[in-house]
Amino acid sequence: MKRPPRKGAPIPNRTAIDTRLPADHFARTLRADVAEGLTAEPKKLSPKWFYDAHGSVLFDRITRLPEYYPARAERMVLRAHAEEIARHTGARTLIELGSGSSEKTRLLIDALTAGGTLKLYAPLDVSETALENAAESLCRDYPDLRVEATVADFGTDLQLPDAGPRLVAFLGSTLGNLDTDQRAAFLARTRATLTREDDALLLGVDLVKDPKTLIRAYDDAQGVTAAFNKNLLRVLNRELDADFDPGAFDHRAVWNAEAERMEMHLRARVTHTVKIPTLDMTVDFTRGEDLCTEISVKFRQEPLELSLIHTPSPRDRQKSRMPSSA
Repeated sequence: MKRPPRKGAPIPNRTAIDTRLPADHFARTLRADVAEGLTAEPKKLSPKWFYDAHGSVLFDRITRLPEYYPARAERMVLRAHAEEIARHTGARTLIELGSGSSEKTRLLIDALTAGGTLKLYAPLDVSETALENAAESLCRDYPDLRVEATVADFGTDLQLPDAGPRLVAFLGSTLGNLDTDQRAAFLARTRATLTREDDALLLGVDLVKDPKTLIRAYDDAQGVTAAFNKNLLRVLNRELDADFDPGAFDHRAVWNAEAERMEMHLRARVTHTVKIPTLDMTVDFTRGEDLCTEISVKFRQEPLELSLIHTPSPRDRQKSRMPSSA
């Protein structure tokens, strides 16, 4: 998390990494998020801090659990519609926001490559290591593909390659991790960026479904999601010299019917105080108090499509297409 940035760090075989985050980005952002979130009412933390090395391993395990349907559903949708998406967009440049390992994106790359249009894959992620690993693997497997990866936060930085037609992919239902105001701001920024007539947006979301199915997906029988949730506290202990006791909290997965979203909470088992010396603060928890660590909004297709159509844009025309949803 504290790795210094490198400008245009080259990797052999048609690949470049451009780091646009300052050297202290993670430390500064973490301190600000924690100071704001743990003084809020109710307390909350951003799910972005789940993903240290151990958290990423745990999340990979989660995606393979029988209860966790979203990853399988999205792959099925992409497998079924990748050829149609390639034909519909004719994308020369595929841009992926929050790309991670780029594994499921290969379905799109295969279809666009088979269609003869794709020349550039431009993944954007906050993890330089993930981008390096993905870029090296893709360059090896796709000898005619150029990879221009960018280390940046898509929530604030949406500078995109200009070579069109462009297809921007935002998958994994990451949109659901944003609250109402954050979603509106993100979609407005994205729409303002997609200024070409041949630009397209591929948005992967999770739809509202039986709450029992949703709760099982976020509270699996093996306890992997619980370990993933509590790992956030270990990240704070390591990075901020905090003294959270993960055993003093219980993992909870809650369906918020009014907001139509899943929520992950850590509930304090006892009344206690946590010290965070790096921030010169103490945080009191009462028994039964919840700390919200993630929201995952579940969408209804028609209202979501209408919100995309009516998102403000510099031009009075629709820039977003949503060929698929899970």
